[in-house]
Amino acid sequence: MAKKTIKLKLYQNIINEYIAAGAITPGMLITVGALGTVSVHASAGGVCEKMFALENELEGQTIDDAYAALDPVQTAIVNAGSEVLAWLADGEDVAIGEVLVSNGDGKLKAATADSSAVVIEEFPIAVAKEAIDMSGSSGADPSGRISVRIL
Repeated sequence: MAKKTIKLKLYQNIINEYIAAGAITPGMLITVGALGTVSVHASAGGVCEKMFALENELEGQTIDDAYAALDPVQTAIVNAGSEVLAWLADGEDVAIGEVLVSNGDGKLKAATADSSAVVIEEFPIAVAKEAIDMSGSSGADPSGRISVRIL
């Protein structure tokens, strides 16, 4: 069954509204910039606040309705154990329980481990709650959403 909301399970309802610095799609990992606007998190594997863009349910919009620059964006700051419907980067193939990090474009990707030890060198955001294969996808693939549990 297709999910119709980004907020799958929130243990705290920390919802804020910011102005978009650029195009943002609900479910993207976002960050607050120096001007107080939000944009997609642009540092692959980098440290970030666990904040996701929500659908604009106040205006009757769905998870498929993107925000444009200067639009007010509904956001959720999610804590450990919460579950959201996030975006998985094109080319990724993840299994249930795999650790996910920022892809640097608002989407998530599988974490990479150091070859000499089992050490994650990136900032972990979430774990996959479902197996998704986007390995053969292109940027136009609309099925790139994945249920994740926040770490």
